[in-house]
Amino acid sequence: MSAEYVKDEAELDALLKDESVLVVDCTASWCGPCKMVAPLIDQLSDEFEGKIKVSKLDLDSNKAVAKRFGIKSIPAVMFFKNGELMDTMVGVKPYSMFSEAASSYL
Repeated sequence: MSAEYVKDEAELDALLKDESVLVVDCTASWCGPCKMVAPLIDQLSDEFEGKIKVSKLDLDSNKAVAKRFGIKSIPAVMFFKNGELMDTMVGVKPYSMFSEAASSYL
């Protein structure tokens, strides 16, 4: 199962309120490195299904979100716990780094 896209900032805010741990992959269709991270995020979604909500966010249609969280380069994977941004991993990373980070917030 692949991670679903968050439509807009309102939906993101609802997820931040509802989910104890939320992972958001900030991406864009034109971004090459993002395409390398995408399958890892889908894998993360599978590994933590039922425990962590894993989502993707197209920054081209959500520039306000990028500004709000200070995202200047992508891919950027944000980790939230109880609505609070705990960490942002920028760039292509090995899967183990995403998995270990996600585990640490459970």
